[in-house]
Amino acid sequence: MLDTSTLPYLPLTDVAAGIRSGELSPVTLTEMLLARIASVDATLHSYIAVTGESALAQARQAESEIRSGRYRGPLHGVPIAIKDLFFTKGTPATFGSGAYKDFTSDYSATVVDRLEAAGAIILGRLALHEGALAEHHPAFGEAPRHPYVPGFWPGGSSSGSGVATAAGLCFASLGSDTGGSIRFPSAINGVTGLKPTWGRVSRYGVFTLADSLDSVGPMARTAADAAAVFDVIAGQDDNDPTSLRTPVPSYLAALEGGVLGARDLKIGVDWDYISIDTDPEIVGSIKAALDVFETLGAKLVPIKMPSVADATRLQFVIMETECARYHEAHYKANPDGFGRLRETIERGFAYKQTEIASAYIEKDRFRGKLLEVFEEVDAIAAPIMPWVGVRYEQMDEIFESIASFGRYGGPYNMAGVPTITFPVGSNTIGLPLGMQLIGKHLSEATLFKAAHAFQQATPWHLRRPSF
Repeated sequence: MLDTSTLPYLPLTDVAAGIRSGELSPVTLTEMLLARIASVDATLHSYIAVTGESALAQARQAESEIRSGRYRGPLHGVPIAIKDLFFTKGTPATFGSGAYKDFTSDYSATVVDRLEAAGAIILGRLALHEGALAEHHPAFGEAPRHPYVPGFWPGGSSSGSGVATAAGLCFASLGSDTGGSIRFPSAINGVTGLKPTWGRVSRYGVFTLADSLDSVGPMARTAADAAAVFDVIAGQDDNDPTSLRTPVPSYLAALEGGVLGARDLKIGVDWDYISIDTDPEIVGSIKAALDVFETLGAKLVPIKMPSVADATRLQFVIMETECARYHEAHYKANPDGFGRLRETIERGFAYKQTEIASAYIEKDRFRGKLLEVFEEVDAIAAPIMPWVGVRYEQMDEIFESIASFGRYGGPYNMAGVPTITFPVGSNTIGLPLGMQLIGKHLSEATLFKAAHAFQQATPWHLRRPSF
């Protein structure tokens, strides 16, 4: 029997099993979460918009289909939420920017269509930093609040996705990542997030930050839950010519081995890369996590990471240039609609052609250097942030120290490789601590298996905020 007293925090996979058996009702689940959002999110501010009427209609349809024997799979009847940069036909998509607050598309993003085809219930649209990069735009009210320790930044740009998932306001969410925007809020809020291989998930119908760096991925409370979502959204899309044609395996089914998923996994470890100028609490939690992986049969392999300095610095050149290209018409027509994103756009217009060329050359070079490391290992261990937490009033310091802050994020968008971020500890004041495993091109199955194995042996993914 399911423990319904903790229902908002149940794993998506358990909820799916309850729905399939008839023990749980999609309508009751949706009503419960909508009521919880109305109560709890008045404090947390994770949603930009709650689409309650359409969510209940989807729930009623799902319940009718399942009762008549037309069960579609693990997302059928499960309430989730999406970052507010995915087009949804007839529903405003704001990109977190005043410049787009009145935008409504006449078609849906491919990932939204796939979620709906799988029978998922979309509760609403989650807060993000303006343009998936800058800061929270004041046009959308208060910025999301950290669910564990008030006053701390809950990560970005997928801030709402991290907060809502951690606080039991959805069973999973979608985010996007251009330099860490799935990984930062996953680590900071104690959830599991996948930044997939570039091109593994369609970006058709998704607001763009930087075309050659953006990835769409799942955020959930467990690796298995994230795998269930990824099973639905991954794969080639004729509407996105950059999407990869490689067949999609069943990532969730591949987790059946439990802790055996880490056996003989070769994890590359460069302690200088992990620890220099990184908070000792983060380093300690990664060391403890790697000790667990060893007990599960993984092999720790000493490696020497290539320098990430140029890849980190030049990732911003690409990101800001491509950002300026995407927003050019809107920006010139309505510059006052933009908040702090206008600084990024102006820098994007100002780069020299030689700087831009150097950035794309370094992108290819770093990818090649990383491939050499993967000749020895299956995955690379790393932090996602050098600091445990950042208070909102320190955000200007982040922008000034972006080269240091971004050294565990942007390089892997440059390389186009997948990474999975998951909780591995808690610091002295209660902030979650996360790490990432960086994988080879299209190694998502390996990353899911590793994180799932770790979560079968440790309790960190079970920790919950007091809401």
